[in-house]
Amino acid sequence: MPRQRLTARINPAVLWLALGVVAADAATKWWARHALADRSVHVFGPLRWHLEYNSGISFSINRLSPMVTTVITAVVALVVVVVGLRARRGLATVGFGLLIGGGVGNLVDRLAARPHRVTDFIAVSSFPVFNLADAAITVGFVLLAVAAFRGGGLVSG
Repeated sequence: MPRQRLTARINPAVLWLALGVVAADAATKWWARHALADRSVHVFGPLRWHLEYNSGISFSINRLSPMVTTVITAVVALVVVVVGLRARRGLATVGFGLLIGGGVGNLVDRLAARPHRVTDFIAVSSFPVFNLADAAITVGFVLLAVAAFRGGGLVSG
């Protein structure tokens, strides 16, 4: 396949948004590990900063097999990256950028930690503690669902 056709199918905005999410996520997790190591901070209302580590996936599912979780996360992230880089412009671009950035951010955090776990620090009331990558994944998924329901497809052909 000619190089021009291959690069024309890749949406660079997805990559740039994902890289921004990964950078912001890494910076906030670094801050949380240092600033919240020995205390929680009430921000306002039900929001507080509270450091926790999660060796499982969302809602601490599969906490007993962090290596299995890491491998599954890496495979899912790779599939989403391959599909997402071909996102159509608009909501699909933002959705895939957030989803990829959040997934890669959590994967990098998990791979860098011994034992393999993710840094969480955003606590809202009794909801499970989460991080910026988790929020990006959730918002990205919602945007992709909206784009899919609108029709027209999520990726270019």
